[in-house]
Amino acid sequence: MQFKGTKSYISTEDLSLAVNASVNLEKPLLIKGEPGTGKTMLAREIASSLKVPLIEWNIKSTTKAQQGLYEYDAVTRLRDSQLGDERVKDISNYIDRGKLWEAFQSEERVVLLIDEIDKADIEFPNDLLQELDRMEFYVYETKETIKAVHRPIVVITSNNEKELPDAFLRRCFFHYISFPDRETMKKIIKVHHPKIKEKLVKEALDIFFDVRKVPGIKKKPSTSELVDWLKLLMADDLPDEILKNRDPSKAIPPLYGALIKNEQDVQLLERLAFMTRRESNN
Repeated sequence: MQFKGTKSYISTEDLSLAVNASVNLEKPLLIKGEPGTGKTMLAREIASSLKVPLIEWNIKSTTKAQQGLYEYDAVTRLRDSQLGDERVKDISNYIDRGKLWEAFQSEERVVLLIDEIDKADIEFPNDLLQELDRMEFYVYETKETIKAVHRPIVVITSNNEKELPDAFLRRCFFHYISFPDRETMKKIIKVHHPKIKEKLVKEALDIFFDVRKVPGIKKKPSTSELVDWLKLLMADDLPDEILKNRDPSKAIPPLYGALIKNEQDVQLLERLAFMTRRESNN
């Protein structure tokens, strides 16, 4: 079982090595990188490549580690007991299984994605240490131990919004997805837009990387935003050579709303454009 990327996902050699190393070591793969660099998509493509099911656990700021194991619905059980419902005799009727339980009890090996773990509170990763290490957990209400039938391939993503505990990091195989260079970006574009003109790609990439290099820009445009931008540039109602005759003194690219996502960056580019025009007039 070797991951080398897929037709719809360009994997660098380093990334493929990291995926295969984590599988061989049976350690969770912790993936970091800028938003929009394909961290979440990686888990889906690993599952597709290895032809195994994918279980996704999308983390929010309110998510607790216990929810990944199970939740006991005591309120519903109390209500049912008051109504004389026969279901109350079996406490398992009020156990809601979480994503880890689902992954552990699967009859075949699965890819378990724990997406954006850094969104939760700081204790969240530590609360999962034992379960991810031992691949088992205890259900106090039913007095049973849930053990993994097959050790899932665990992929954990983080946007670096907060630091993860050292104890958690020690149990993971870590890989940082570097922002794609120009050649890798061309391959990614080709996957999403196979019929795109090379000239348009060149002109768009020139502008894209220029914007990313602007000092002080708050939100650098991402890979996924570049793909969306190119889709707009390729639309039927736009000229094919929309970038060819672009005024070089204008720092803001056409249809910039696909690339630039906050007013501070728009204002920054407008100031740069003004300074460039003033310098050219002197």
